[in-house]
Amino acid sequence: METHLRSVVKGISWRIIATLVTTVVVWLISGEVSMALFAGASDSLVKIGLFWGHERIWQRILWGRIYPYSP
Repeated sequence: METHLRSVVKGISWRIIATLVTTVVVWLISGEVSMALFAGASDSLVKIGLFWGHERIWQRILWGRIYPYSP
């Protein structure tokens, strides 16, 4: 089981990478830096919350987990 903080940090670290990709793609398509920055920031905020929620839900699902053997 992960702590809430670990889930948040994982989400933020991934979103930094993904936000850079989104920002560059929107900039290349639109040619507008302001639009690219807005799209990257908006996308990042929404998806951090969604990622956190997704992680927390999966922490409650026992299916497919392998537990270490302890004699």
